[in-house]
Formats: sequence, structure tokens, C-alpha cells
Amino acid sequence: MKNRSEVWGVLCGIFSHVLFALSFLFTKEAVDTYSAFTLLSWRFLFALAAMGICALTGVIRLNLRGKRLWPLVLIAIFQPVLYFLGETYGVKLTTASESGSLVTFLPIVTIVLCSLIIKEKPTRPQVAGIVVSVAGVLIIVLAKGLDASLNVLGYLMIILAMTSDALSVVFQRKAMNYTSQEKTFVMAALGAVAFTGMALVQNGINGTLGAFFIAPFADAKFLAAVLYLSVGCQVLAFLMANYALQTLGAARCTSFAGITTVVAVLAGVLLLRERFTPIQGAGTALVLAGVYTANYALKSKDAAALPQEGSCPGEENL
Repeated sequence: MKNRSEVWGVLCGIFSHVLFALSFLFTKEAVDTYSAFTLLSWRFLFALAAMGICALTGVIRLNLRGKRLWPLVLIAIFQPVLYFLGETYGVKLTTASESGSLVTFLPIVTIVLCSLIIKEKPTRPQVAGIVVSVAGVLIIVLAKGLDASLNVLGYLMIILAMTSDALSVVFQRKAMNYTSQEKTFVMAALGAVAFTGMALVQNGINGTLGAFFIAPFADAKFLAAVLYLSVGCQVLAFLMANYALQTLGAARCTSFAGITTVVAVLAGVLLLRERFTPIQGAGTALVLAGVYTANYALKSKDAAALPQEGSCPGEENL
């Protein structure tokens, strides 16, 4: 690593994906009891409240006065709104192996769109590292077998989720004159508005508005899930992920995506006593090798060329 910001960027990139990976431990039972929109609504409401408290107490700094909000709104439309819509229905309409296999290619989609739209092209070692990491994730996912739903709409929803997440990375790279804290705050705010509206409509139609309003206060397990997803994932993990993206660039950040799968598998083995096969071990080794290659291979001149928070390459084109 060439400087302190790179070190922090790598650490933030790794630990953000660790937090994302452990979310399944908290959400599995919650989604069996409540609708996805109910969970998403409370997730973003709590996240917005947490961000607001942090801003008021000076833990984070928000300076949006006089700035154009559209670049931040555009980011938030893709991630979280369109991403979670695609993921929610995509996972519901397809099998776990299908959705897992398709999402594996998200890093490749991201670097392709970044190359085409903002001309942020990865180095050859970075491409090699990302491809190796994707191959590792694919091996881990397919180690449990491949079941086919042949649901075209489900496939399209997963593709929508992948494309939305990739485009959010593109527009974050364009909006470099906003801090990671400001981006995370607007993402939480728009997510709260969008998913609470959807949850109100859904629960109103189903006649369950009363249960929706008291859900986190009447169910301790649901509250634990909401707190982890809001504070752990939506605030801490996204603050770290957004900082890593601004510090390291799209190519290096996408290389960390495989860590989510590896940590989820290891958590299942250690906490849920699931079986760890040699094939999964090989996939894990490939993921780690890919992450190392994509990050260690960055030359100092590439690191120096990356814009930092406060600069604004391309923002005027939004």
C-alpha cells in the first residue's frame, strides 16, 4: 500500500463486505414472518434515524446546503431502490443457485459499465484478479448444485438488481464532490421514503397496518434484524463501502465482492454447523487470490490518479 488512505480504503472495503455477509444470520427468520417491504421500510427508517443522530451529535458531517441533490438522488434511485426491488423479486422467483450464480457476475458488469460510461478502465492484473475471484464465487455457489426455475421474469429481476448496483457505482464515481457520508445519508433517506411507501400500500391492502407499525417494538428478533441491517449494514457498511469506492476506484472495490460469499460460507460452517467441502475450499482460495491480485497489482501512478473526496471529475456532466 502506498499511503494511509489506501490502507483505510482496503480495510473499509473488506469489512463492509464482512458486515454484508453476516446479515443472513439476522434476516432469515425475519423474512419468514414479515414481508420484504416491511423489513426494508424499517431498515431504512432506522438507518435514517441513526444517520440523523450522528449528524446532530457531530459524529458525521453533512454539508448539502447549496449543492445540487440530483446526483445523490440518482445514486439512491439505483442503490438502494431499484437494486432491492430487483433482488427481492429476483430471489423470490428463482432458485438460490440461479440467483447466486447470476449475481456472481456483478463485478464484471460493474467494471464494464465503468469502462464504457466514465472511461475508468482497470489494469490487466485487476481484470485477472476480478475474473479469478468471480470464478471462485461461482464454484462456491455451484458446489451445492444447480436447480433451474426457468423463470424469465426472475432472471430479469436479478439482472435489474445487478445493473442497478453497477450503475450506482458509476454515478458515485461521477459525483466525487460529495462525501461518502452525504451519499450514504441520501441513500438512507430515499430508501426510507420509497420502501415505507411500498410497505404502507402492501400492508394496507392486506389489512396488516397495525402489525406493520408495531413490528420492531413487539418482536425482539425482528428488532435485532432491523438494528443490524440499519446500523450495521446500511450505515456502517455503506459508509465504509462508499469511502473505499472513492479512495480505491471501481475496479479494486469490485474485487472485494467475493469476500461476502466466503464469509457467509464460513459463518454457516462455524455457527450453523454446515458442511465445508473441498470444492468450497478451492473456491475460497480463488476468491482470496483474486482479491490479492486485484489490489496488490495496483501501481503507484494508478493510485495517484484516483480522485479523492472533494474533487469532482465528471460531476458537471450529470
